[in-house]
Parts: sequence; structure tokens; C-alpha cells
Amino acid sequence: MLRFAVVGIDHGHIFDQVKGLLAAGGEFVGYCDKTSVPALVDGFRETYPDIPVIDRDAIFADPDIDVICIAAIPADRADLAIRAMEAGKDVMVDKPGVTTPEQLAAVKATVESTGRIFSICFSERLCVRSAVKAGKLVREGAIGTVVQTLGMGPHRKQFDKRPDWFFKPERFGGIIVDIASHQIDQFLFFTGSATGEVTASSIGNFGTEQHAAFQDFGEVLLRSDHASGYIRVDWFTPEGLPTWGDGRLTILGTDGYIELRKYIDIAGKPGKDHLFLVNQTGVEYIDCSAEPIEYFGQFIADVRDRTETAMSQDHVFEVCRLSLAAQAKAENISPRRAG
Repeated sequence: MLRFAVVGIDHGHIFDQVKGLLAAGGEFVGYCDKTSVPALVDGFRETYPDIPVIDRDAIFADPDIDVICIAAIPADRADLAIRAMEAGKDVMVDKPGVTTPEQLAAVKATVESTGRIFSICFSERLCVRSAVKAGKLVREGAIGTVVQTLGMGPHRKQFDKRPDWFFKPERFGGIIVDIASHQIDQFLFFTGSATGEVTASSIGNFGTEQHAAFQDFGEVLLRSDHASGYIRVDWFTPEGLPTWGDGRLTILGTDGYIELRKYIDIAGKPGKDHLFLVNQTGVEYIDCSAEPIEYFGQFIADVRDRTETAMSQDHVFEVCRLSLAAQAKAENISPRRAG
């Protein structure tokens, strides 16, 4: 049985990782309670009261721990992952896995020298049942050859619950690195592109004057040798929406298209994980709420068999590279403000 521990509880996505690995048959053996968000650790204690708190150094040193899950402050994730891999462990990291080109180079070198797995849990694809179903439909040829993805990742600010690092680009990586890595992952996956290039990108601060360095809007135009993609991410989800964001993805093919309304279908069907399929045979709505999540079981198999069924290592690194490139070249289109 795979035994895993948690280091870095600074983002709520860590709960997805633990839940997913447990459901796939992993054994949760302990966690380090060091955090910048005490409420998250309180949630861990309430959710997993029988799981021990273990000193961070002891977790890295324990030869019986196979995997370390990491959702630390984004700028700290790469160093923790490198330490884990050098200690002989595979890692599952929350996005973004890296925040600088130097970190990416160091992680790649460590994977090469240790042979360990560096996997990023891109939850907006891997933990979303409608996205899992869309992947199967695309592979089956339900919409022909995919030529474009249109991904939107809106989020709610909830500033009163955010730690200090949330407002510092050097700590969270910038809005494109932090959020749009999800949509970049989806672009590569659904178009079947091994690599891509950033055609254009922009960032801006339109409604967060109290935090001048914060980026509340970002967009990216991507291209591969056979497909294109447009991405928009933002922090403008209004309070009136009954969930944190109306995340959507449209996958355009030569014979049809798929639209995912991942978390809500506004003024439409209740619940989440809505998929709409339009092709040459008609229009179909698919409720994906019962679609099985596959990533965590595949990851456990990869740890056991030293394979790449959950995702290839090259895919992980290409998402990171494109995210960093898009962030670095982004034009700042923030409005000029008096004073």
C-alpha cells in the first residue's frame, strides 16, 4: 500500500490530494502542521483527527513514506519537492509547481538525477468529473479533431480569508502562473499537443486598488503546430454567484464542440459537472456527476510501476514552461489611476 504524508498546508487544494489518494487506496500517515493559513490546519485536525502531526524533518527522513503531497506557499513548493525527491520520495504538488524558470530548471535536474516523479495535481481537469468525461469523448472522436480550446477560470477574491503572500506576485507567481496553469494544462491535453508557444498575454489590476501589485485579470493566447487556445482568468466572481467561480471550457473540434460548465450552470440545471455535446448527430446534455476520478489511482500505479499513466513528466514541465513564459511576456494593461 502506498503511504503518503503532507508537507505544506497553505492552500485548500491539499484536501483534494488527500481525499483522492485515500479513495484510491493510499494510506495517510501524517502531516506537518506548519502553515500560513491556520484555518486550513484546523480543518485538517477536524477532518483527520486520527492522523498524527509529524515534524517536517522526520517526514522527509522516514524511508517508509512513499509520497509527499505539497500545497505550500507557491514560491516554496519547488524547494520542498526537490528535498522530497532527493530523499527518495515521489511528489504530488498543487499548482503552480514552480514560480520561476530557475525553479523549473532545478526540478527538472532533480527528476533526471533521482528518477522520482514530480506530478502537479491540475485539479480543474483531474478532479473535475465533467473534464474527465470530456477527455474520453475527445479520445473517442466525438467532435472530430480538436482545433481550439477556450478556457475561463474566474475566482472570488475573499480577501478577508487570504494570507499576506496572496497579494505578492513574487510569492504566488502572478495570476497566469497561479491560475492559468490549469487552462494551459487543458489546452495541451485536449488538443493533444506535446508543446506550444505563447502568442500573446496580458495582465492587469482593474478592481483591486488597495493592493497595487496584485493582478486580478490575465489572458493568454496559445498556439501549437495544429491547434490554438485562448485563456481568461480573473478575480471578479461576484458575491451573488453561489459558488467560487463559473469555470467553463469549450473544446472546438472539426465535427462539433463540447462545453463544460464545471461548477455551476447559471439559471440552468442544478449542481455541477455539466457537459454539453454538439456534433453531427445532434445536441446532448450529459450529467457527469457520477464520472469516476482516475488521476489518483493512476498516480499510485505510476509510483508502483514507475510508469507515466496519470500524465507524462514532459507534459508537467511543458505546462510550467508555458505558464512562466506567458507570465513573463505579459503586457500590463492596468488602467492609469490619478495620483
